[in-house]
Amino acid sequence: MVYQARSKTFSVESVPPARAAVVFGAGLTAGGRPTTVLKDRVATAVELYQAGKVEKVLMSGDNRFIDYNEPGAMKNYALELGMPEEDIVLDYAGRRTYDTCYRAGAIFQLQEAILVTQSFHLPRALYTCSSLGLPTVGVAADRRPYRDEGFWKVREVLASLIAVIQVHITRPEPVLGQQEPIFPVE
Repeated sequence: MVYQARSKTFSVESVPPARAAVVFGAGLTAGGRPTTVLKDRVATAVELYQAGKVEKVLMSGDNRFIDYNEPGAMKNYALELGMPEEDIVLDYAGRRTYDTCYRAGAIFQLQEAILVTQSFHLPRALYTCSSLGLPTVGVAADRRPYRDEGFWKVREVLASLIAVIQVHITRPEPVLGQQEPIFPVE
């Protein structure tokens, strides 16, 4: 995964344009605000948008509980950074990387995307989306050192193994629903 991700990972300036970026959830603080990791993902996506690299941003995260709304918090932060509301699309059922990738194609009908996440997560995200039939490249949202980066890196070892099992063996079906194409299907 790491080897394959190298050729698909770009900076904001060098990434080839795509119609949409996908931002993966990464937790909220006790006050319902994005964690530092999530803020950096959203800020990087807004930067892509402002640079004209994408037309829309799909913000995908967990919203299973009444007082926990990752996509809503991501949207609010993007609005604070100056992104227009009409170009933000929310996926409330992105509970894990697999679900976000699956739903980006199946529900939101994306034909390609730029994935926005930290470099420790990007190989798994690129692998999962590609394995599910969504062509992607990635931009690492590493805007600072992270206090708990060691935890994230260790977590990725097990999560990467689980990703291989999910896309090739168990193929879990995420929360689905009606298609909500971000762009008109041609």
